Amino acid sequence: MSSHLNEKLTLDFTQAEFLDIRRKPLDVFPSVLRPYLELIRLEKPTGTKLMFWPFAWGLTMAAYSVKMHWTTYAFRLMQCLLNAFIIRSSACTINDIFDRKMDAGVERTKNRPLASGRISVFAATSYALMQYAIGTAWFYLTVEDLALSVALVQLLPIFAIYPLLKRVTYWPQAWLGFAMNFGLITAWVSTTNTFDTPILVTAMAACWCWTMLYDTIYACQDIEDDVKMGIRSTAILFGSYIRPLLIACGCSFVVLLCGAGILNGQGPAFYILSVGGLLLHLIRQWWTVDLEIPKSCWANFNSNGQLGWIIWLGLVIDYAIDLRLIQANLWA
Repeated sequence: MSSHLNEKLTLDFTQAEFLDIRRKPLDVFPSVLRPYLELIRLEKPTGTKLMFWPFAWGLTMAAYSVKMHWTTYAFRLMQCLLNAFIIRSSACTINDIFDRKMDAGVERTKNRPLASGRISVFAATSYALMQYAIGTAWFYLTVEDLALSVALVQLLPIFAIYPLLKRVTYWPQAWLGFAMNFGLITAWVSTTNTFDTPILVTAMAACWCWTMLYDTIYACQDIEDDVKMGIRSTAILFGSYIRPLLIACGCSFVVLLCGAGILNGQGPAFYILSVGGLLLHLIRQWWTVDLEIPKSCWANFNSNGQLGWIIWLGLVIDYAIDLRLIQANLWA
């Protein structure tokens, strides 16, 4: 009997320890700040990764095109990370302001700060305005001309429109596909000072397909609650045909990414690592995701944050090889 008791105590301790580990990221902050940090999803970095990768891909493609010095590239890459964090934070805040009543009726989101009443609408709105002010000032200091306009459009109106679309159309993911990926245009334009329509349209279309894929998987977590609360999504619209939609989006992503590389004159590393790696990653997603199990959907959604590394790796190796060839020619 004592051995069973010890096993139970050990199990309880392990579970408590696990829960404590899950709380740790925000426990280091004062309790008064935690709801505000939850509001921007500080403890859930996947959204920031998904926002960052289009910035990083656009920057790296542009750096390859204009032969940017690597120190400038490294500095701009850090700027892109801050851009993504600022935009994603304000997007989460404004989304939760609009969706607070809907979130309260969805099991996965009912404990969010606004849905649970831990933050008032006034406090959240003030917080959002502060983030918009910081974001606007940041972009005025770091980009200019057309790149500034693109950055401000992504920061301000695009993400404010997104939560409203869930109420009127089954295609909010289509709008999100533009909203999440505008950073690619900002990074390209701020680096090259040009708007290369064929490259940007093709690359944006590729990223749009990517967002359609991962956000439809994300929406599969909440289908039953979303139907009850009147929330619309491509996951609800396509029903039993979700998997063919995901395959179509994934295949289009691969083809369009390859097309963007051709237009930009990318080298072998891009096609082998970025395009080839993307294809393998998508095959793994299709093979492993169970769209009826929320945990499986969440795991596959999160894996898309790691997918960005694969595409960036091929791009950055192409860029590095190109720089080395230029230096070799200068020394020859």
